[in-house]
Amino acid sequence: MAEWIPGDHAELTAGWRLWLALSSSAWPGPDWDGSPSDAVRGLRQFVASCDDILTGYLAEGGKDDATVVGLLRSMHLAASWIFELWSDDTLPLDGERASLLHGDLAGFADHAQGVRTLLAVGGGWSALPL
Repeated sequence: MAEWIPGDHAELTAGWRLWLALSSSAWPGPDWDGSPSDAVRGLRQFVASCDDILTGYLAEGGKDDATVVGLLRSMHLAASWIFELWSDDTLPLDGERASLLHGDLAGFADHAQGVRTLLAVGGGWSALPL
């Protein structure tokens, strides 16, 4: 990833909201029922948050070609295919499927960490814990 420097207050706010949304983990919480569909429930909620941030940013007159728009859309792409792949799978995980799910979630988590770092550097929040 290149760098992000907010172009205006609206983009800074959208970046901050995305940074905060990314603070929630890609990993299932302690209430996880052991199924893949429940493991990816948080990704669906995260994508809904990204959609809300994007809609709000654009409604405030934000530019469709702003870097933060690309970052929001990248998060959608990184998460969407995972919950599409796993959201209907309600069977308990076996070793092979657990490994595949873990790999998918780890890939998302890596992308999310990269975006979060980019936002922190560009937004001046690098001193905040990632």
